[in-house]
Amino acid sequence: MANNSLAYNEVRTLRQDLWWVEPMLVVLGLGSFIVYTTWAALQGAYYYAAPYLSPFYSPCIATNCAHVSLPIIGPWWSLSPAILILWIPAGFRATCYYYRKAYYRSFFGLPPGCGVRDITRNYWGETRFPLILQNIHRYFFWLAAIVLALLWWDAILAFRFPNGFGIGIGTVVLLANAALLSLYSLSCHSCRHLCGGYLDSFAKAPARYGTWKVVSRLNEHHMLYAWISLIWVGLTDLYVRLLAMGIITDLRII
Repeated sequence: MANNSLAYNEVRTLRQDLWWVEPMLVVLGLGSFIVYTTWAALQGAYYYAAPYLSPFYSPCIATNCAHVSLPIIGPWWSLSPAILILWIPAGFRATCYYYRKAYYRSFFGLPPGCGVRDITRNYWGETRFPLILQNIHRYFFWLAAIVLALLWWDAILAFRFPNGFGIGIGTVVLLANAALLSLYSLSCHSCRHLCGGYLDSFAKAPARYGTWKVVSRLNEHHMLYAWISLIWVGLTDLYVRLLAMGIITDLRII
């Protein structure tokens, strides 16, 4: 037994399957999104094409915005308005239970696959700085809920064209973005806990129990919603950006 343990410790894994494919795809997917989001946020331009506002810049709270949602920050702010707001959804996703597992395994190799040895030995879980800060996820949930409500408002405004009511491809894109982000947020583990996961008994809280069951069903597909909403929010920004740059034209349905 001792010899077998020693032999196992001398190799990274005894697995013969393509265990490295999943972490590689996560690195490519998350890495590409982070690079694009950083670039788009620092541009400070081409994020509004009436009546569409990019979700990366919503709500636009600086007076230097192309479309001011909430004029909270005065003219002294000269940087991209996305910097003021994008840290909220970024923090919500970075501390998400699913994403934590995904990037721990893929970027840090802790471990890179089930039954595969950790790349680094300096891992103490989420009990020390900086990983102990992951516990603020529940607070980011509330901040993200506010941003989500404003994204729904942006989707409603996407029906208000300069010449009156209408529906364009961009309207559908913004509506789908708000809906997918809602599924991601409502299927969150913190949302499930808030709906009733912390109760010792559901017998005295039937309404909480019903809500908890619905959210639990959504939670089963949390990983799927996480990836679809991540891809779609990036495509939404790209669509608005291409419209604002004049590269494409929005097709009016109504």
